[in-house]
Amino acid sequence: VQLQASGGGLVQAGGSLRLSCAASGRTFSSYRMGWFRQAPGKEREFVAAISSSGGRTYYADSVKGRFTVSRDNAKKTVYLQMISLEAEDTAVYYCAAQGPFRATMNPQEYDYWGQGTLVTVSS
Repeated sequence: VQLQASGGGLVQAGGSLRLSCAASGRTFSSYRMGWFRQAPGKEREFVAAISSSGGRTYYADSVKGRFTVSRDNAKKTVYLQMISLEAEDTAVYYCAAQGPFRATMNPQEYDYWGQGTLVTVSS
């Protein structure tokens, strides 16, 4: 699976962005998809994930109520809708794919990664 993230940019605090992650390959619908982010000088951290069917979602406490993960298996795309953005959300955002029975929030449990898209929130 190859992943291509897009949609990042510069936004003011309180604003919104929607990230997209387009996948290639025939098995997209069998993968749980995750979003991670990495701010300068910090480790990569879990943001959100969605089950292969889209029926279950998972969020980091820091983004609950502000971010929404979704997917369209027909389009082989996963989305991250972000609202009420804060300066602390500034980071490079990565999408990733993992097979079943893996730890959802651990980046080392993901098999495939996109190249990342930069989100900058100005305060």
